[in-house]
Amino acid sequence: MTMHFFLLSGPLSTERLSWIEECLKFFCVQLYPETFVHRGKTESPVFSFFITGDALYSLEDPESLQIWEIILSLSAIRITCDRQEIDLRGISIERLRMKFPDQVIDQNGPAANGRPSFWRDVATGVRERSPLPEGAGWFQTASPYMYRSAWHAVEFLSEALATNVPVELYTYLDGIHTGHAGQNPTEAENIGRGLCEIADRAGHLGLSCQMLACNRCATARGYSTWDDGKGVVISTCVIKPFRIRDLDVMVERFGHNHVILAENAASIQFPKRGPAPSFDRAEKSSTAPPVTILVTRSPYSTEHAYGAIAFAVACAHRGILTRVIFLEDGVHALTGTHRTAEDSALFNIQELINAVAGSENLHFFVLMPSLQKRGIAKSRGLNAVLEIGYPGLGKILFYPPANVQAEHQRVLVF
Repeated sequence: MTMHFFLLSGPLSTERLSWIEECLKFFCVQLYPETFVHRGKTESPVFSFFITGDALYSLEDPESLQIWEIILSLSAIRITCDRQEIDLRGISIERLRMKFPDQVIDQNGPAANGRPSFWRDVATGVRERSPLPEGAGWFQTASPYMYRSAWHAVEFLSEALATNVPVELYTYLDGIHTGHAGQNPTEAENIGRGLCEIADRAGHLGLSCQMLACNRCATARGYSTWDDGKGVVISTCVIKPFRIRDLDVMVERFGHNHVILAENAASIQFPKRGPAPSFDRAEKSSTAPPVTILVTRSPYSTEHAYGAIAFAVACAHRGILTRVIFLEDGVHALTGTHRTAEDSALFNIQELINAVAGSENLHFFVLMPSLQKRGIAKSRGLNAVLEIGYPGLGKILFYPPANVQAEHQRVLVF
């Protein structure tokens, strides 16, 4: 069975591919050198990359293509591409496919309707994880129509249902717009209708289906709600299957063992018997899969950095070991001294980090190569943020943390 599962659909910069490459090398050299041995066609890969959307351009771009060739030189890697998206974008991956014919898959298997479906391949990969998953979840942070990931959510959840797996959707930040009532696009798939159809199908199949929206994000975006007096928040702004709830209710689902994907995400399986525990640990024994959040965008221009930290705090509060790693442009949150006017409603990301850094089960890190690439340094006032290199990142991703008896961890990219 595949041990590690990556879904990539956003733009793949050479910087992102470089740290992925370094982590894979760390895994192969430090943990499982036997992965250097050539694997037969029938053997399951150790790493499965499912690639769609803008991430496909990296398979053609000369600079990123060189990194992919290094990654694929490790025979334990397999790439499954979205053929429909390749054709839509006019991308050619022939050079990579011809060089690694057993590792680069550019034709998708058939769905229930007989047509090739990349998302059936993804759902099947989730279904075949060992042990059998108790469900399949999708974490949505982007709005529909402006971004393709909302349609990806519908396709993935639909195909997961077709493999007889219960499904769950968690909407956060602008992702809550996927459940807005009255959607009626003329030139795109109707996301609201698609989600309603998924809920109806789940009911007919006798499978559970939950669709949760963060109440803080909903309130900020003008979703009128009221309490029915029994602690249930109701809104006329959302489609029938949607439930606007406190973030803590959503995070409670992250305490369960099912696979949760997102626009860019990973599920890293821990070995039953493996290396010594990582250098961080849960304060109390837990069976909840750890959550590792990668903050890759600069603060203030978007809500991503703040939203990532708020979500991390909620996870840690539920007893889930949560690691926040600043890398790529996310390191700008840690440089210099950030100041806001006294009467400003704008949050100070550095003050927020220092305020929550002492929380149980919450650890902060920064990837030093990302700082060095930009010629900046971490602020001295952020002592709670530990500096790590590629080996440290590899340990966080692949070493089982102490006090955690989970079978895998979730990686979410903000």
